[in-house]
Amino acid sequence: MTRHVSPPWERVRKRSQFYTMMKILSKQDLEKVKKSAQSLLCLREESDKEAAKESCGLALGTQHLQILTCGGTGCKASNSRAIAENLNKCIQENGIADKVEVITTGCFGFCEKGPIVKIIPDNTFYTQVKPEDAEEIVKEHIIGGKRIERLLFVDPKNGGKVSDSKHMDFYRKQKRIALRNCGFINPENIEEYIGRNGYMSLAECLLNKTPEEVIDIVKRSGLRGRGGGGFPTGKKWELTHNQQANVKYVVCNADEGDPGAFMDRSIMEGDPNSIVEAMAICGYAIGACHGLIYIRAEYPLAIHRLQVAIKQANEWGLLGNNIFGTDFNFDITLRYGAGAFVCGEETALIHSMEGRRGEPTLKPPFPAESGYKGKPTNVNNVETFANIPAIFENGPEWFASIGTERSKGTKVFALAGKINNVGLIEVPMGTTLREVIYEIGGGIKGGKKFKAVQTGGPSGGCLTEKHLDLPIDYDNLLAAGSMMGSGGMIVMDEDDCMVSVARFYLDFTVGESCGKCVPCRIGNKRLLEILNKITEGKGTEEDLEKLETLGKVIKDTALCGLGQTSPNPVLSTLDNFYDEYLEHVRDKTCRAKQCKSMLSYYINPDICVGCHLCAKNCPADAITGIPRKPHTIIPDKCIKCGMCMSRCKFKAITIC
Repeated sequence: MTRHVSPPWERVRKRSQFYTMMKILSKQDLEKVKKSAQSLLCLREESDKEAAKESCGLALGTQHLQILTCGGTGCKASNSRAIAENLNKCIQENGIADKVEVITTGCFGFCEKGPIVKIIPDNTFYTQVKPEDAEEIVKEHIIGGKRIERLLFVDPKNGGKVSDSKHMDFYRKQKRIALRNCGFINPENIEEYIGRNGYMSLAECLLNKTPEEVIDIVKRSGLRGRGGGGFPTGKKWELTHNQQANVKYVVCNADEGDPGAFMDRSIMEGDPNSIVEAMAICGYAIGACHGLIYIRAEYPLAIHRLQVAIKQANEWGLLGNNIFGTDFNFDITLRYGAGAFVCGEETALIHSMEGRRGEPTLKPPFPAESGYKGKPTNVNNVETFANIPAIFENGPEWFASIGTERSKGTKVFALAGKINNVGLIEVPMGTTLREVIYEIGGGIKGGKKFKAVQTGGPSGGCLTEKHLDLPIDYDNLLAAGSMMGSGGMIVMDEDDCMVSVARFYLDFTVGESCGKCVPCRIGNKRLLEILNKITEGKGTEEDLEKLETLGKVIKDTALCGLGQTSPNPVLSTLDNFYDEYLEHVRDKTCRAKQCKSMLSYYINPDICVGCHLCAKNCPADAITGIPRKPHTIIPDKCIKCGMCMSRCKFKAITIC
């Protein structure tokens, strides 16, 4: 076999104690770079294994310190870039640039407490850091060897301050596989990915395994698609592999459209090379030479980091022609979506990439038979691909030992809503909702009562207190009237109206429907009209029967999976919160006081002092009264905006 040799290429870049002056041409070369790169990461790996050290900063006596700053979208929006810049500036001014390095990583996951700064090797974890804190971190912690108490995480259970992330409940119950490198490596430095065994799985597959053996490993791992449907990944690869065609494609579905979801975005921002490597492995397994990543244009940072990863992989010979000296060629290009929710469905996604309307088609044929440009196409989402290198590194039995009998491995969730610890989490399948919400999530904000959790996004359902001890996996969630989906998990408390919640999700689905099939295009509009009628206080008990009947018809007759699951929020809330629906239609009341049409504002004359502030701020001139005398609200003119209540300093205005 002729070894492919590229034109002369030289790269000299000092990274703490090692130089790289080669282009990867063999597995042996990759091993050398891996060993060199590990010198960069050993401090971080040792820090991860140990508890936080009592001494910190340069007082540790170490020859090198690393300051990790979160570079995910959430923390960047909170000015984490300025934090890194100020840290570098202070390090230069204090003459310690040879001893301290500032590294921008991907998302740490603990979004509620971002921006986050982590000091290595003493493993100090600072939360809610501001750019102006940089000087104090350098002078007090790095040089002075003294932790900054006010920046440490305060454990809400005991009020104590925690300096080490390993002692936080948020991280303790997690097991990070898809997120293994997020918050750990610099996502724009391929050397750090290689130092974490990156591209070793690709080398092993190309040099020592047949495509059939690769597929068998994925099948034995039990990995199921993490995009929502949960189809066995190995089976999907096998179906595409078995098709006879001169051209095949690998597609990564990065069109994350669920409200409140940011799992795939964070993986691409924090560990883009894992997607590149996994797609190449998939290409080898199914016989494809071309990969496409369909990503929404609203993800500029993820796009940039994928572009950097693809460019570096090409420079190192890990993409392109004759990878590792074999006859396997593979390239990856990006395709941009415009944020259409329906394009998360694989056939609609393929049509969008082809320049056509993003509409789903009836299956069969499946994309494995006829996909992009009519060729066999394998479509997996970002999280599914992120698991692939780890499976080959640790073995399929290792992955299959995690999780439940029918749902192997871990699942990444975007934990949001009325929860203390909003963030990105990864837990073994089979972890209960109670563990996620009350241990990892830290419970409900403000000490309020838990009411429901929506899993699976607009296609999922609302689960209640009776489901808190439900082990999370594909089958259990489906049986409970919800679904795994891509991993959105939105928590609601006693102040949420479940009728309004169902209406919110259905309104989203109606707006995002492609309109191709009648059940989705017309049926969901009728559902929304009935829900609007109910929340406006005009509903009847007959409307509740119509909701259930129509919802079931849509589930049975819609063309694609998105249409078939769109009634789930309505049906699940009807099932679990029927009493709230009855209150809306019988009593014309909303216990959560969220449905405006059912509200009325009242000024208590015994409390009102006639300050006139409410009348001045009422946009509808619905408040009358003279100064220093109790005021009144004219019900027919009141638009129920709540402005008067928010402006009253004496709390004289209440909702009835």
